Amino acid sequence: MNSKTPIRVAAIDFLNPAPLMWDFEHPPLAAELAERYALRYMLPSQCAAALLDGTADLGLVPIAALTPDLVIVPGSVIASLDRVRSIQLIVRGAKPLQAVRTVAADTASRSSLAYAHILFTKFLGVSPGFIPASADPIAMLESADAALLIGDPALLALEGREAIEEKVGACQWFDLAHEWKVRTGLPWVAAVWAARPEAIPDRAQLVADLDRSRANGLARIEDLVAEWTPRISIPASTIRAYLTRNIHYTLDPACLEALHLFRRYAAEIGLLPPLPEVRFL
Repeated sequence: MNSKTPIRVAAIDFLNPAPLMWDFEHPPLAAELAERYALRYMLPSQCAAALLDGTADLGLVPIAALTPDLVIVPGSVIASLDRVRSIQLIVRGAKPLQAVRTVAADTASRSSLAYAHILFTKFLGVSPGFIPASADPIAMLESADAALLIGDPALLALEGREAIEEKVGACQWFDLAHEWKVRTGLPWVAAVWAARPEAIPDRAQLVADLDRSRANGLARIEDLVAEWTPRISIPASTIRAYLTRNIHYTLDPACLEALHLFRRYAAEIGLLPPLPEVRFL
């Protein structure tokens, strides 16, 4: 790729990556970055496909979608050190998790879906059927024993928990990041910046741009709270807590260990191909 050609970025228009995207979306640096990067927003599950089919060069990629052809850009991550709030497994009634036979699943994130498979198959020894469904918790729970909600729909469901249970009855709410942490002692890792290495002409510039954007976003949490409060029906206090306590943004050694363990477990249960080596930019 010519160094003057903008890097094509597959981005996610969810709340959780908002701090990572700060410089790309706000002055004074957005105009400068627009000369180096061309953003296109899509679902997390679509980002890796865009990289692999050559329509994007860089993307926020679910770790379930990493392949040997992609490299991880060091520095940033979307992870959680315990409860993440935005990945909810809702079980109708009082049945134990081992008794769940069907799960209506929002398929917006391959990683979150894979974590649910690992929870049931690896940790609990059962294999419920997963039914693709739109992110409507009431409809999902009317058609299955459990519902898997991901991203902003999960946050909205938690806020509307009483209204949901009025429709479908009492439910149990499981935070998948917490369930992973309890069983492994490691952070829950959702996504990383990944790239097609041949499409990145100046790797040092890319890492510097992404690190600076993350730092500036984390320094402007109150601005993000003000920006997102009109966009999603969640109290400002919940958005603030989510960005500062629920989500972890630094790709540290514990997150890398968790990524490796996740891919190993997913391969052991036949869900994902092995990823023997994680490559970095």
